Amino acid sequence: MIFLWLLVLVPISLSLEYLFHAPAIWVFGAAVLAIVPLAEWIRRATENVGERAGSAIGGLLNVTFGNVAELILAIFVLLAGRQAVVKAQITGSIIGNGLLGLGLAVLAGSWGRTEQRFNRERVSLLSNLLLISVIALLVPALFDYTERASLPPLHARLQDERFSLGAAVILILVYVGNLVLTLVTHRDVYSMDEAKPDGSPPVAAPAGGGHAGSGAREPWPMRRSLAVLVAGTAAIAWESELVAGALESTAESLGITTFFLGVTVLAVIGNAAEYIAAIFYARRDDMSTAMAVTVGSSIQVALFAAPVLVLVSFFIGHPMNLVFDNAIELIAVASTAFIVRSVAQDGTTNWFEGALLVATYLLLGLAFFYVVPPPGAG
Repeated sequence: MIFLWLLVLVPISLSLEYLFHAPAIWVFGAAVLAIVPLAEWIRRATENVGERAGSAIGGLLNVTFGNVAELILAIFVLLAGRQAVVKAQITGSIIGNGLLGLGLAVLAGSWGRTEQRFNRERVSLLSNLLLISVIALLVPALFDYTERASLPPLHARLQDERFSLGAAVILILVYVGNLVLTLVTHRDVYSMDEAKPDGSPPVAAPAGGGHAGSGAREPWPMRRSLAVLVAGTAAIAWESELVAGALESTAESLGITTFFLGVTVLAVIGNAAEYIAAIFYARRDDMSTAMAVTVGSSIQVALFAAPVLVLVSFFIGHPMNLVFDNAIELIAVASTAFIVRSVAQDGTTNWFEGALLVATYLLLGLAFFYVVPPPGAG
């Protein structure tokens, strides 16, 4: 019900921009908050369509709409010529899902419990895939580092762009393989629910951080689900345009960099639905699903959202490569993968592990606050 009431932020943000011509910081704040309920309603609609159409279609829909808020927001920031901010948003999404989202879920689930258990085999497979995905995402930066000294700056930039395009295609193909793995060949291993007592098969998890349905309610009619998807996507596009337009002025008003806003605010807002879903499942003592949501979302960012944004950037005339110019970004995404892999080792979580995950995110956020941003992300 709260997400229904939060939809009032949509007309409020539009009124601030077009009727009252309010300061950019107010427009920015209202617009980014309006994206949260819109993303949640899109998630619900996607889930309901998946329940009507089956797990395979549900998984494919999750690829299309699972990161729709983040993708649309990033595209409008790209249109504003802020490629470095978009790369910061990618970094923030990976560490936000793997550290902040998972940490909050563990803390919420541990409230009133000594520890929680999860399916170690399933989560270990996801954590291994995250580790491989992050390593693949870091290869363009290593390529740039080795080639920069031997090529003129212009040629080095062109090489980075060409390499990033090729890497984007490969990463998307790997994600297609991940779909086949989770929805077809290893469907039972990646299922969101344990096998039922009557021997019926478990429900497959939508690949890359999808959310399982409750199974205790009647799905929405298909027409209603599709209407919510279309309307929600259009509204997010409108709100994202407001955010992109107010980004620089808001950063100046707050005395911070657009790079910091990208790696924190834009990333968190774009993935807020995943955080909420993970906390919900953790409170139900279903840490397997909570971890699948958060870790799977990081995988989806690395293997799908990031390469898609690279391809889109060339089509809209604002080319973006996959080279992370800041060493802190490289350290942040790599450490997130290793930390998640460590948490997945023993099959249990407790409140202190959740606190450590959140504390690590806050330490990285502090570093991003003080770090000198790369060119184009000031």
